[in-house]
Amino acid sequence: MLAIPLYDDTPRLRPPVVTSGLIGACVVMFLWQSALGPDAGDAAALSLGMVPAVLFGYARLPPTLQLVPAWLTPITCMFLHEGWLHLGGNMLYLWIFGKGVESALGAVRYTALYLLCGVIAALTQAMVSPQSTVPMIGASGAIAGVLGAYLVIYPRSNVVVFLWIIILVRLLTVPAVILLGLWFLIQLLSASAAPAGEAGVAFWAHVGGFLAGIVLVLVLRRRDVAMLQPPRTTSFQIARPRDARQRFGRGSVPSAGRPSRREPWR
Repeated sequence: MLAIPLYDDTPRLRPPVVTSGLIGACVVMFLWQSALGPDAGDAAALSLGMVPAVLFGYARLPPTLQLVPAWLTPITCMFLHEGWLHLGGNMLYLWIFGKGVESALGAVRYTALYLLCGVIAALTQAMVSPQSTVPMIGASGAIAGVLGAYLVIYPRSNVVVFLWIIILVRLLTVPAVILLGLWFLIQLLSASAAPAGEAGVAFWAHVGGFLAGIVLVLVLRRRDVAMLQPPRTTSFQIARPRDARQRFGRGSVPSAGRPSRREPWR
């Protein structure tokens, strides 16, 4: 079964300037990585990715690779990606769920939540295997925090999901609490089963970022924005592409809703 979220029905009180800027920054950094070539790209991952052993003082990078201080790498690692599929998947989730969270929090609070969740996610993964020399790169730890914040603000919002089950293809509206709850459960189970410190997906970063987003959104939220907002559309409905775009994600605000081998890539 293939399930891909496409868009949601959350209100837009302001344009997603920060979300768009974060996506742009990640794309620019990826194009820079790609232009370096394989060997220099590996060096960039070591220099700007977060290496737990270096961060905690168990190892040191060669002087030629020390582009930024080790304490800064939990932030720089958020803007590097392994490949087009890694980048595309992360940016899709950031665009779908980041817009609503940014609208609810405002640009400054949303930026703080994103960066803090990314740092906490990276540190969570690092603490699982503090002597690992495998660099971690990717924005999905920070994006997991955005998903956690979204779950607190819009648990009953509906997300249009592209479903492909063998020969059955549908666009289905799914409540965020179910979609994101299943996503978190998969990350938790995968983290528990994955060997620590090996190259692959940094599942503990996803878990740490998601939980951080749930907590931080309660601290950073604007007081005039309600948490646990009600649904605006009907769940578990078959959506038609043309009709769905008229009902979902158009920016209208209903009156009731105003209140690899190199690294575990994330």
